[in-house]
Amino acid sequence: QLQLVESGGGLVQPGGSLRLSCVCVRYALDSYAIGWFRQAPGKEREAVSCISSTESTYYADSVKGRFTISRDNAKNTVDLQMNSLKPEDTAVYYCAADIAGYYSCSGYGRYDYWGQGTQVTVSS
Repeated sequence: QLQLVESGGGLVQPGGSLRLSCVCVRYALDSYAIGWFRQAPGKEREAVSCISSTESTYYADSVKGRFTISRDNAKNTVDLQMNSLKPEDTAVYYCAADIAGYYSCSGYGRYDYWGQGTQVTVSS
């Protein structure tokens, strides 16, 4: 199976920044869309952003203008730059791969492969 590993989470004050990274350690990601999802305690999982193989992107309204998704096929990684973080961004963040996401992606794609998650906590 394709294996994804997230990193970069941590504790940050409101208004701060974090950069999350998703790496595939066994397979190439260039043919997949990669999505970032998050789940906060007591809430359902929500799609945050995704990027297709051809670098079309999607952002949830709640993060537009603050988060930026990018991919580096040479490094086999997809990053999520998170700026102007708010307490409501606190969640476990997961990356996931969608085999059908070559030209476009969305939060409702078929994400068959998931990472283990990384905790992001925004608090003063």
